Amino acid sequence: METPLYFHPRNPRYFTCDGERAVYFVGSHTWCNLQDMGISDPPSPFDFSAYLDFLQSYNHNFIRLWRWEMPKFRYSLDKPFSFCQPHPWKRTGPGLARDGKPKFDLSKFDEQYFGRLHKRVEMAAERGIYVSIMLFEGHCAQFAAQGWGFHPFHSENNVNDVDGGRLDYYTLNNSEVLSLQEAYVHKVVDAVSEFDNVLYEVCNEAGKYSTEWQYHLIRFIKSYESEKSRQHPVGMTFQYGGEQSGSNADLFNGPADWISPNPEGGYREDPPVNDGLKVVLNDTDHLWGEGGNHQWVWKSFTRGHNVLFMDRIVSLSHRTITWAGISPAEDIPQAEEIRRAMGNTAKLAARFNLANMLPLPELASTRYCLAKPDEAYIIYSPLDLEIKVDLQNACEKLTVEWMHPVYGHSILDSAIEGGGWQTFKSPFEKDAVLLLYK
Repeated sequence: METPLYFHPRNPRYFTCDGERAVYFVGSHTWCNLQDMGISDPPSPFDFSAYLDFLQSYNHNFIRLWRWEMPKFRYSLDKPFSFCQPHPWKRTGPGLARDGKPKFDLSKFDEQYFGRLHKRVEMAAERGIYVSIMLFEGHCAQFAAQGWGFHPFHSENNVNDVDGGRLDYYTLNNSEVLSLQEAYVHKVVDAVSEFDNVLYEVCNEAGKYSTEWQYHLIRFIKSYESEKSRQHPVGMTFQYGGEQSGSNADLFNGPADWISPNPEGGYREDPPVNDGLKVVLNDTDHLWGEGGNHQWVWKSFTRGHNVLFMDRIVSLSHRTITWAGISPAEDIPQAEEIRRAMGNTAKLAARFNLANMLPLPELASTRYCLAKPDEAYIIYSPLDLEIKVDLQNACEKLTVEWMHPVYGHSILDSAIEGGGWQTFKSPFEKDAVLLLYK
C-alpha cells in the first residue's frame, strides 16, 4: 500500500495504489468484526487478530467492517435478544434508556469506539488488508421485530431530546439529526484518515427512501476529505427494503466510487460484464443474504468484478453471535469452497496484472474470460465441456495451464500456437480454469 486507493487510470474496473498494479478485492466479512455482539450481555469479545489470521490463511485482502446501531435487538419475537457494544456516543445519563442502561449523550463521543476503530484498521493495514468502514446500518431498523426502540436516536434513549424517527433517520428530513450524523462521520474520518487501506460504505441495506441521504453523505465525505492529505473511495451498496428496495440504477447513477449491486441483471447466476463505470464489489450479502457458490466467484472474477462473501466464520470457536437464531456452529453451505475459490482468484490477480486485462466473453465459448489478447487469458468453464478460445490475435506460442477452481493446484499442458479458434479439454472433472499466457 503506497498511497490510498484511486481509480486505475487504464482500467477503472479496479482501484490502484501505484498507478500500475490493479488492486483486486476478495474477502470474508462477518457481523461482529468491529463491535462485539452476541446473546449474552455484555457479549463475548471478538478475537480480531484471529480473524485476520483466518483471512490471510485463505489469501483474502478485504474486510467489510460492520457497524450496528442498536445496543439491543432481535429479529424475531421467538428468538433471544442480541446485544452489541461499544457505540459511538457516551452513555452518561441522567436517566435510563429502554435497555436499562444510562441514556446516550449525542453531543459526546465515546473514545473507546473510535479507538477500537483506529486500532483495527491499523492491524489490518499491517497485514496488507483493506478495510471498508460501514458508517450506518439500515437493515435492522427496518426488519427487526424489536430494534429501533433501543436506538440511540430514539427519543427515550438519549438526553438530548432527539428523535430520529426510524426510517426518517436515513433521510434528509430532520436537520438536527443530519447535523449529528455529519459530526459522527467527521469523527470517523478523523480517526482513520492517516491510513492508506481505508474505504467507506455509507449504509448497509436501508431502502430506496435513503437514496438522496446516501448521495449527500458521499459528497459530504468527499468534501471533508478534500481538505486532508489523503482521500479514500466511498461506496454505496444495495438499498434493500422489501417493497421499498432501490435499484442498481440508483447505485450506478450516484456519486459513489464503488458499489455492491442487487441480483437484478444477473449478478447471482450470470454476472454482467463490468463496463468500467464503477468498481463493483459483488457481495453475497446483497445477492443471497447468506449463500453463493464457488462457480459464482469465478464468474464474477472473469466478468471484471471484485468478490465478497458474507461469512459466519465458524472456525473462530469462541464466536457466540446468534444471527436471527442461527447457531454459530453451523457453516453456510459451500462456504469452504467459496473461501478457497476467492483466494485462488486473488492468486491469479497477483500473477497477471488485471489492469492490463479486460472481460472479453466473446473470446471463449464459455463466455467467462479475462484477457489481454496475444499475452494472457484467464477462462472459466462452469461445466466439464470442451473450451473453444479465439486466438486470432495471438501471434506466439502460449503456455497452457489448467487450475482447479477450488483447490488451486495446476496441471501444465502442451504449449499451443496462436491463430484462429483453438479447442481445449480439461483434465479435471466438472468445472475448470484455463490459463493461456506467453
